[in-house]
Amino acid sequence: MKNNIREILKERILVLDGAMGTMIQRHNLTEEDFRKGWFEGHHKPLKGNNDLLSLTRPDIIEDIHRQYFEAGADIAETNTFSGTTVAQADYDLQHAVFDINFHSAQIARRVADEFTMLNPDKPRFVAGSIGPTNRTASISPDVNDPGFRGISFDELVTAYYQQVDALIQGGVDILLVETVFDTLNAKAALFAIDSYFEDKNVEFPIMVSGTITDQSGRTLTGQTTEAFLISVSHMPLLSIGLNCALGASMMRPYLQVLSQQAPFCVSAHPNAGLPNEFGKYDETPELMGKQIKEFLDENIINIIGGCCGTTPDHIRVIADLAQQYAPRSLPFSV
Repeated sequence: MKNNIREILKERILVLDGAMGTMIQRHNLTEEDFRKGWFEGHHKPLKGNNDLLSLTRPDIIEDIHRQYFEAGADIAETNTFSGTTVAQADYDLQHAVFDINFHSAQIARRVADEFTMLNPDKPRFVAGSIGPTNRTASISPDVNDPGFRGISFDELVTAYYQQVDALIQGGVDILLVETVFDTLNAKAALFAIDSYFEDKNVEFPIMVSGTITDQSGRTLTGQTTEAFLISVSHMPLLSIGLNCALGASMMRPYLQVLSQQAPFCVSAHPNAGLPNEFGKYDETPELMGKQIKEFLDENIINIIGGCCGTTPDHIRVIADLAQQYAPRSLPFSV
């Protein structure tokens, strides 16, 4: 199946799932939900550490994956956005990282296989979500000491290697380095992945997805879309793309750059617009669908999904649209 995805992408646009956090928020969970069966005696508050729910409330995570597959998604992202020792250090839960990633991957794998069995002509895939961590290797967190760094490249490599190991053991098909705001962090993730492949004599498709933080068209660390592409093009990626921060309409010009220049498939999973004053996302599935239709009309996309604020209703509209279009042309081998 891992090899199949490359052939499928030549034939049709694949649909990524939508937001995990948005769906989790619907459950109005308590502190106990984040501790159940695993962390009852833990000394720090855990509410909001959504990755833990793969351990403490796997029923919720499984149901979310199922809803997205039912809506037409081809690819489910694991519930592991903060699944590194770096991110979990805020909760003193570095020791839980293997379990978080392994069990998250297994939950998604189980549901994906269930849907594949129901319709073998539409195989479902699992992408191991590898987030950017809450540290940046390129910028000082101290305005009074611009040379200071909160983390080193080697520390990031070690953390990402551990995450990749657990995700692959858990059964993912793809590794998705996503929401890249600092390309140096992403390069650490890619180095860790490459090292793991060499050590274990394996190879998995790799997706990379950056985030443009505002209308300047740059990442948080100052790179343009073109510079971001060039910085990661040394790896034989399955896809390069953008997610988060912007809604679909604002993301479009930067996707055009990728489509024109990338020697890989192009992915996008934008937010449901920009957040309102309460941090909520108001863009309806229909409105988001109209904006994504422009990507499809221009033939600039191979993989399409949703990020913050998107739900199965958004993915259903996107999936219905995507099946009406051919994927972005690939004058090269993916």
